[in-house]
Amino acid sequence: MAAGVAGVGLSWPLELARRPNSIRPSSSSSQSSGRSVVKMAVSIDEKKKIFTLKKSEEAFNAAKELMPGGVNSPVRAFKSVGGQPIVMDFVKGSHMWDIDGNEYIDYVGSWGPAIIGHADDEVLAALAETMKKGTSFGAPCLLENVLAEMVISAVPTIEMVRFVNSGTEACMSVLRLARAFTGREKIIKFEGCYHGHADPFLVKAGSGVATLGLPDSPGVPKAATFETLTSPYNDISTVKNLFDTNRGEIAAVMLEAVVGNSGFIAPKPGFLDDLYRITKENDALLIFDEVMTGFRLSYGGAQEYFGIKPDLTTLGKIIGGGLPVGAYGGRKEIMEMVAPAGPMYQAGTLSGNPLAMTAGIHTLKRLKEPGTYDYLNKITGDLVEGIVDAGKRSGHAICGGYIRGMFGFFFTEGPVYEFADAKKSDAAKFARFFRGMLEEGVYFAPSQFEAGFTSLAHTPEDIQSTIEAAKKVFRKL
Repeated sequence: MAAGVAGVGLSWPLELARRPNSIRPSSSSSQSSGRSVVKMAVSIDEKKKIFTLKKSEEAFNAAKELMPGGVNSPVRAFKSVGGQPIVMDFVKGSHMWDIDGNEYIDYVGSWGPAIIGHADDEVLAALAETMKKGTSFGAPCLLENVLAEMVISAVPTIEMVRFVNSGTEACMSVLRLARAFTGREKIIKFEGCYHGHADPFLVKAGSGVATLGLPDSPGVPKAATFETLTSPYNDISTVKNLFDTNRGEIAAVMLEAVVGNSGFIAPKPGFLDDLYRITKENDALLIFDEVMTGFRLSYGGAQEYFGIKPDLTTLGKIIGGGLPVGAYGGRKEIMEMVAPAGPMYQAGTLSGNPLAMTAGIHTLKRLKEPGTYDYLNKITGDLVEGIVDAGKRSGHAICGGYIRGMFGFFFTEGPVYEFADAKKSDAAKFARFFRGMLEEGVYFAPSQFEAGFTSLAHTPEDIQSTIEAAKKVFRKL
């Protein structure tokens, strides 16, 4: 394996990720100065504002009469952490403001896309120029070529790419493609990995399914999941047994190379290498769901970071710079099965729209600047080590880990190798910690089973403020 993962409270031997005393990559757009201007506009008085969510409560109560559960994505409803869901007003850099005027250091990052910071000035300027030409053409545009070339040059195994509008769409499409190419129907997925809400994937899924404690979703026919085989993550022996008992029938193995939808769970050394070998031995495809890890662990994603070559890859989040997007790609011989080049049908009205392409292009340009991933690794390492150390000093069972701009921690001694281990975390304590951190002005994902994200806009001061807030909250738990 070409790289290691840094962790605190983890037990397997790891090559610690490099932690240089680097400074933030320079950019002509200053996120910190942009943020200070916004602060001046909303913080008339420097005294500490009383934390209230009255306006959020009123807005959310109204929303519950308009939308199922008051939200358009389940985890936003705070079901697993309790308390009042927060209605946001605006974002800038590494901070968010709600409609009550509360300010937060944000570690959700729109659940991953905001890797260069929210509302980046250069991206906004580029979008404004693009919008002058129109928001959607329903026809090819040159920007699709530009972003496709950037993705293909960055991700080691992508020779051809198809843009779609979400991670779910990318994953459901890549599954259909794998089945079409191999002529087989069965797939192996891992417990706690989430690949969107398409029917075949809602078996022992992570993300909101895990957060809400849902077994498998009603409305999914048995036939839709009959060909879905599951294994614990990091358990290569179960994968071998599944191939032995379903010889010649498995189309693909699909996984999050680093799990982000059960919290942050990294692969054991050798696990990804073994999956690569087993799929090759059985003429099956290896699919990396890099919707979350793509361009976040490295410019070439998890596959570049770990030195593994999957046959197919899904992307999303970062490649749209905060606008709705997804993509799937891989070897040319496989991708040429996709219509209109081949018989495997998939289409999308807004796929490749100029706004998402523009935001993606300018985001990737920024990520390619020297020092980007060293900086992310430094601040994320400081954050996780600081929080875990603070928790342990206050007498709490806690462990955590990180790679570059992605992290997580669990309220358990650990180690956490798979979803069953993650479920040992003290969810009630996490909920209290989450609500306490909100009152201190820190916004983590409202679920124990979601990874956290840092960005180039996060400053060392943001990190230190977060650690100090955590110390305060730990003492109260």
